[in-house]
Amino acid sequence: MAGQESRVEVEIFGEYYTLKGDSSPEELLMLANYVNRKMKALSGRNPRLSRIQTAVLAALNIAEELKRLQEEHDNLVKIIEPPEEHNKKKNS
Repeated sequence: MAGQESRVEVEIFGEYYTLKGDSSPEELLMLANYVNRKMKALSGRNPRLSRIQTAVLAALNIAEELKRLQEEHDNLVKIIEPPEEHNKKKNS
């Protein structure tokens, strides 16, 4: 779907948003559902959190997941790429 912008209406934690992006509508909906599930799980564990606190904690949890996955990816790349290839990419 390169070059074509998608637009989709989603609900996240009781609020409605219009998402626009280069991803497919299905992908945007999947991402919104993921954030919604994260926020609901946090809220369920601590109902005293405000909406903003819930959103910030969800963002931090997702950022932590991303960091861990990036580290795993980097470690796998180090295993499968010869050291000289890895150094070339690092220096580019």
